[in-house]
Amino acid sequence: MGSTVLSLRIDGELLDRLKGHAAKRGMSVQDYVVRTLIRDDFDERFKSAVDETEKFYGLEKPADTAPTT
Repeated sequence: MGSTVLSLRIDGELLDRLKGHAAKRGMSVQDYVVRTLIRDDFDERFKSAVDETEKFYGLEKPADTAPTT
């Protein structure tokens, strides 16, 4: 898999926060942002897979997660 350039315009305050988060982990801002995007993508795909499995097996959501009106 190759790589592609993605350019973002963000404000200085957000960049400072990203630098701080990345520094805590000993990472560059670029690596931190990429890993965050990968993690979020995995979480989204995992949730989708769980939802599809629940639909397939006809599992109901627990009562405590049901929306209240």
